Amino acid sequence: MTGFPILSVMLAIPAIAAIACFFLSAQSARWLALAATLADLALGVILWLSFDIGGAQWQFVEYAPVFGRFAWALGIDGYALLLIMLSVFLMPICIGASWQAIEKRVPEYMAMFLLTEVLMIGTFAAQDIFLFYIFFEAGLIPMFLIIGIWGGANRIYASYKFFLYTLLGSLLMFIAMLYMSIAADTTSIPVLMNYDFPPDVQTWLWLAFFASFAVKMPMWPVHTWLPDAHVQAPTAGSVILAGVLLKLGGYGFLRFSLPMFPEASASLVWLVFGLSAVAVIYTSLVALVQSDMKKLIAYSSVAHMAIVTIGLFAFNAQGIEGAMLVMLGHGLVSGALFLCVGVIYDRLHTREISRYGGLANNMPRYAILFLLFTMASIGLPGTSNFPGELLALMGTYQVSTTIALLCTTGIILGAAYMLYLYRRVVWGEIKSEEVRAMPDLSAREMWLLAPIAAVVLWMGVYPESFIAPMRADTERLLARIDRDRPAGDSLPTPGTGVAPAAHGAGHSAAGSSAAVSDAHGEAH
Repeated sequence: MTGFPILSVMLAIPAIAAIACFFLSAQSARWLALAATLADLALGVILWLSFDIGGAQWQFVEYAPVFGRFAWALGIDGYALLLIMLSVFLMPICIGASWQAIEKRVPEYMAMFLLTEVLMIGTFAAQDIFLFYIFFEAGLIPMFLIIGIWGGANRIYASYKFFLYTLLGSLLMFIAMLYMSIAADTTSIPVLMNYDFPPDVQTWLWLAFFASFAVKMPMWPVHTWLPDAHVQAPTAGSVILAGVLLKLGGYGFLRFSLPMFPEASASLVWLVFGLSAVAVIYTSLVALVQSDMKKLIAYSSVAHMAIVTIGLFAFNAQGIEGAMLVMLGHGLVSGALFLCVGVIYDRLHTREISRYGGLANNMPRYAILFLLFTMASIGLPGTSNFPGELLALMGTYQVSTTIALLCTTGIILGAAYMLYLYRRVVWGEIKSEEVRAMPDLSAREMWLLAPIAAVVLWMGVYPESFIAPMRADTERLLARIDRDRPAGDSLPTPGTGVAPAAHGAGHSAAGSSAAVSDAHGEAH
């Protein structure tokens, strides 16, 4: 692959297809969108297979100066690789989920999804700080239109709330980026990741970036746009919003906040931990009383993303790798859960939990897949969310036993609201003839859910496949932030004769996958 601009090609294919969709009929636009997203998936597989694990930090690098300091600079490390793979994997599924559900302005709809794919891949691959900002912010536009045009009855309110929340948070980030490019005399993200800003300035820069990434995650209390956006968005819109767009905030913390502002990250850990602990407990309790299936899954997303933030700011390999695994696992599972909601919504045209019941009787294939994704959301061993949540909470425990304890309650509450949802929808007696007449999964719907189910099990059984590409990047990040690591209350005090493993070689990234394997064995 040397010399072949694979990242630019992955951006060009959906971009060209998006433009072409405007000139095609509805059915032709569907097929073109599917072909373009499958082509990007194929290129993503090539990217995955060609990635040199343990090799250079930045691979598939492309650079072309544009004007001044600004350049078309692309390249990926292990973190970006995994998130790009998540994006290209989910996108054909989103097109398939929209095949029959979307009937008005189909060419424009397909063009918006293809544009979303361009902007997601661009955000993860950008190596110029302003190129990142363009991709990061432009991602608002197609999702704003997807919710506002093809959403539910209250779609205008939801789309404007989504747009204004995320845009206002990013204005402060843009000002911080201007300062950084002038102070460091570069716009290169790899260079800025190793640039030492003065500690007092770091705090202000960190807060500016936090304003943007916290909304994008979203963290409590700036999460209120998410349930509205999910409820009003079409099914595929919810899949890509929960599956990938929420991960932009976590990626931002990983790419900017931690390596560029390590002192500020360490001094403000209390803020991240505090907000995350509140989010896990509060949004889980709110999810428990929801009557709308989409809103319940949306609140569960806020709780899961709080596990991501505590893991990222644990300043150790277990926490960081666990947070990345939770992002990937949540992207798959939440996307699948929204697809499951969409399947029965297409049949009965309601998301009210009380209208369903007894689906196991006439939709057994649906009941089995819905059960798998429900258990994965809870974090059952052998499914995708288990290794990530285990590692993230292990990493957090080394820093704060109290926060780890509080956030672990989220797993218990998660089991409560997800099993309660499953019992009311799938078990019991069939409540109406409308429900009794609902057919089981069609071949198209099986093709949408089966690949996600396979990856959910793969990730749960053999997480090393997903840890290996990012292990070297985690070691590099730890080398950068290790000197600022906050003292943990679970470690032995100095002078007791016990070496604190979290601060030594024993705290290697290799240990994280070993921990998963050990825990897996005990759990089974």
